[in-house]
Amino acid sequence: MGSRERRVVFVTVGTTCFDALVKAVDSEEVKEALLRKGYTDLLIQMGRGTYMPSKDSGNSTLQVDYFTFSPSIADYIREASLVISHAGSGSIFETLRLGKPLIVVVNEDLMDNHQSELAEELADRKHLFCARPQTLQETVESMDLNNLLPYMPGDANQVVSLINKFLGFPVD
Repeated sequence: MGSRERRVVFVTVGTTCFDALVKAVDSEEVKEALLRKGYTDLLIQMGRGTYMPSKDSGNSTLQVDYFTFSPSIADYIREASLVISHAGSGSIFETLRLGKPLIVVVNEDLMDNHQSELAEELADRKHLFCARPQTLQETVESMDLNNLLPYMPGDANQVVSLINKFLGFPVD
């Protein structure tokens, strides 16, 4: 058992309160689905939430831990085998730039939720999976990481050149 490769699922809600996501990943059903997919550890960044996840993994052998905030989550993302994130653009693009498989969980309690549009568009382009708290188990069970396409950030040089030209700065 000691030689088993760690496969960490990192969950982040950013600086918000998204207890519905934390409760969903803390459910026995989602933990069991993650175990069946071969994950060994679950690390939850819970932000301003008040729901406290259980470190007792119940019937599963999934190792669970959590914390509220960190100055940077980049190292957690780098070490993760899978990231489950709220739909904040910073968390989404940081994860995609690091080439990590990503499930974005949309917070349906937000008014005028532009974040869901971003998540759904990137899911349509096959860069990530999109879920709601109540569909997270189903998404984990059905996800095939081989179907994801790498995200290639756009080249902003043309935009920078246009802005520089408009402002009268030298253009390379």
